[in-house]
Amino acid sequence: MELPSNLLPDEASPVWMNKGDNAWQLTAATLVGLQSIPGLVILYGSIVKRKWAINSAFMVFYAFAMVLVCWVGWGFRMSFGEKLVFFLGKPAVALDEKFLLGQAFLGYFPTATMVFFQGVFACITLILIAGCLLGRMNFRAWIMFVPLWLTFSYTITAFSIWCPDGWLAKLGVIDFSGGYVIHLSAGVAGFTAAYWVGPRIDKDREMFPPNNIILMLAGAGLLWMGWSGFNGGGPFAVSTISSLAVLNTHVCTATSLLTWLLLDTCFFGNPSVIGAVQGMITGLVCITPAAGVVQCWAAILMGIVSGSVPWYTMMVLHKKVKFLRLVDDPIAIFHTHAIAGGLGGILTGFFAVPKLCRLFYMVPDWEKYIGLGYGLQNGQTSAGLRQMGIQLGGILFVTFINISTTSMICWFVGLFVPLRLSDDELQIGDDAIHGEEAFALWNDEETFQNTKTNSAFESEDSSYMKSRSFGDVQMV
Repeated sequence: MELPSNLLPDEASPVWMNKGDNAWQLTAATLVGLQSIPGLVILYGSIVKRKWAINSAFMVFYAFAMVLVCWVGWGFRMSFGEKLVFFLGKPAVALDEKFLLGQAFLGYFPTATMVFFQGVFACITLILIAGCLLGRMNFRAWIMFVPLWLTFSYTITAFSIWCPDGWLAKLGVIDFSGGYVIHLSAGVAGFTAAYWVGPRIDKDREMFPPNNIILMLAGAGLLWMGWSGFNGGGPFAVSTISSLAVLNTHVCTATSLLTWLLLDTCFFGNPSVIGAVQGMITGLVCITPAAGVVQCWAAILMGIVSGSVPWYTMMVLHKKVKFLRLVDDPIAIFHTHAIAGGLGGILTGFFAVPKLCRLFYMVPDWEKYIGLGYGLQNGQTSAGLRQMGIQLGGILFVTFINISTTSMICWFVGLFVPLRLSDDELQIGDDAIHGEEAFALWNDEETFQNTKTNSAFESEDSSYMKSRSFGDVQMV
């Protein structure tokens, strides 16, 4: 029996390439890209004060472009290429057609597809870090920070955890689609950078209301739906595990959102749409390291945990711990990504199903992947405890790497440009930094002039935020 002509291999469709897998992987990569452009452009641009809308959105736009160029220049092969040391690959370009059109190191599709897929993951990691620095970081410092952090921090965690030659990958750490590499890294690095950059001005720390909640929801919606590609692309194949990962992602997220909503209602008297977005994000982050290797009922339990523990750390613990109040994290990236990502890694170590791990990893030594819960059930307690220890070790490694590398990068950047904007620029915002305003108005008879004095919508109606203000953490 012969294959249909459209499935026959040829020079452009090699015998090793699965067209369905390649199509899905490109689609998944595009969905992840849409989470950043325009998802987080819209979310960041609308969740901040009006005077910071352009600067916040532009930090996303710039990071996306810079990371992609650095990624094909050296980042991809430092993260997934030939081993240099046990935690890092050799720098080399990913630009030659012979390399890009060959089979990827995993999966049945070209390396070019893998480069793009992993590239948009690297992009969103830097963009999440930006969330900790909104409203005060010098844009010129951000220009330097992005390529340096990608090169000296992201590549280390990506190689160690995701590259088959990485030391944590060989130990058997489970990070299905970036709970450690992306979210824990971004939360810890962002919080560290926020410490070194310094806080916003007092006026902004006291009240930092969103300028458009409806647009904020649009950005959040793109983020949520884009996660189908984020976690669904993790297996590098159109498989049953990919389907399970997508379903678990949305079930956990919905549960987390509802849990957060319930806590907001019980403790504050009425439901908050901003709180709902917070719960959505913690659910998405928590399920990411486990998406395709846990049961759907476990995803619901993980949603309950991700909707309650970060709620407590953000709304209660943040107010009580002096150091948390000291570091200015305007949209609570530390709580929604570092805390939720760490929780997800620990819960993965408990709920990971051996059979699902076998279907996901497809390696001869798949038996080493077993959640503690199943280890206790099957008389393999030592194996389950080992997996939990590896998950905790991964958290410690990612935390250490990101604190140390981010601190050194901030110190280095500070030698050339101030990390924080001047007080005058902090008072004015977008017009002082970019010479543009997001909400300037003019009529047909007038010509809009790009000057430092353009101004519109001076007042900020933010009284609705007061009931939910714990310290200076008020938003996602």
